Amino acid sequence: MKTLRFGIEIEVVGLSREQIARAVADAVGGRLQGGSYYGDILIVDTQERTWKVVHDGSLSGSQNGEIVSPVLTYEDIDLLQSAVRAVRAAGGRSDSSCGIHIHVDGASLDAKAVKNLTKMVAKQERYIEQALGIADNRLRRYCRPVNDEVLDAFDRAHEISTLRRAWYRTLGGSATRYDQSRYHGVNLNSLFFRGTVEFRWFAFSSSKMHAGEVKAYVQFVLALVAAAKNKRGASRARREYSAESAKYDFRVFLLGLGLIGDEFKTARHHLLRRLPGSAAWKRGRPTPAPAAATTAADPDQTHDGTDDSGDGSPSPVPHAA
Repeated sequence: MKTLRFGIEIEVVGLSREQIARAVADAVGGRLQGGSYYGDILIVDTQERTWKVVHDGSLSGSQNGEIVSPVLTYEDIDLLQSAVRAVRAAGGRSDSSCGIHIHVDGASLDAKAVKNLTKMVAKQERYIEQALGIADNRLRRYCRPVNDEVLDAFDRAHEISTLRRAWYRTLGGSATRYDQSRYHGVNLNSLFFRGTVEFRWFAFSSSKMHAGEVKAYVQFVLALVAAAKNKRGASRARREYSAESAKYDFRVFLLGLGLIGDEFKTARHHLLRRLPGSAAWKRGRPTPAPAAATTAADPDQTHDGTDDSGDGSPSPVPHAA
């Protein structure tokens, strides 16, 4: 996952595009360049990469803009977080009109990887929706679920070109920037049009622009795409959502993606905190039986019940994710 390149679009209200751009420039060490007819502003960073702050007519109010990053690498996540913090410190905020879209480079994806990705997402989709707190109106309009007819058509496709035909034959439209098929949580119109898989699920959890959330979302989609590339195959059977064990079940899925250890502790926190249940126990913490007075500690029992996730949670028993 750390070799995958990505880009991100972050929608902001409460500041003018120039104010947003100056905050980004301060964070990335960049210089401002003249904008376009639409008032877009360019920031060239110290690596000569161009960040943009562009007009977005879907945002509320008159003071707003969309940050569009250049192509970034995993090592740039800290820089991205610095830009988010700088915009927040300048007065930028999020509201219900704002979203976060993450693009992952699709150059290394073959048909098998794309099919695996759509199946993996379809299987876990209800958990993803709950984990990210996606509002119903956004699910209906801007980040629709994986289409079952698309999955059926993909089963018969074995090349990227045939996946492309199956996508548009099922959903209509064509590989153009503003095609209506882009309004899916996993937007493959973007793959067929510009070569990146776009993930449209994300938004800040409150008006505050939280840099840790951005990092969590980037790590999540990079892990998803990397897993799709490496899997021989994937099941599309949709998983029934269980509120009783939701946090546990989704944690097992995240660990299976490789989001384990202290490096991904923040990601697990943000991706699990909305879910009900226990991260450590599938059916809730069991009530311990009263210890017998004569029972001695088993000298062979050395496992302390924790994994290496860094959060002290007992290890879940892996099961089919």
